Amino acid sequence: MVVLAGESANDRRMLAAFIKTAHPGLAAAVMLTEISDPVRLRKKSGADLATAAGTLVSKARGKARLKAGEFVGIAVHEDMDVCPGPAYDAARKAVSEALAKATGASSSVYALAAAESEAWLLLFPEAFTLYRTSWRIPVTWQGKDSGRRQTPKEDLEGLLTGPRFRESDGPELVSVALTHGLLAEPKGSNRSYQEFIADISAWKVPRSASR
Repeated sequence: MVVLAGESANDRRMLAAFIKTAHPGLAAAVMLTEISDPVRLRKKSGADLATAAGTLVSKARGKARLKAGEFVGIAVHEDMDVCPGPAYDAARKAVSEALAKATGASSSVYALAAAESEAWLLLFPEAFTLYRTSWRIPVTWQGKDSGRRQTPKEDLEGLLTGPRFRESDGPELVSVALTHGLLAEPKGSNRSYQEFIADISAWKVPRSASR
């Protein structure tokens, strides 16, 4: 069982879809479940970070036991709120190490979205129109490094107004992208997305894993 943790239910649903695309073997072998406990790791350090990571992993193990499943690992999402740079690198490294220590022999992955998870959505511009025919992502936005966009959520809210884009549209857009095979071919780049995909793709599927 892989447990998903994130800042919101929307983020956890997005994580699930990305995992299904990046590692279909894992998604087919294990159950993906969620915990709703708040995730506040990136601004912590030292003992505070170790304690917070340990608590989150303990909750994840407890959820697996509650569902009578084997705990395989945890995938954790947070928004970085700034573009990639030294602060991103330091936070990703520190939290990844803390989660790895807390999970021990199990797996962990830290999805630190730069600047926000909405920037990851911009890698799949066709999904917006497939989801709502009135929505169009401008050509000038496409094929770029979406991680350099500082306020992607606000940008989408300003662009897509009929109806207006909301955070809850995120998981629906990813689901559409998954259904139409768009997640396998992102249009543009985003280092935080690419690093998450690389990390989750490296997970080994346990022989004893069961749904």
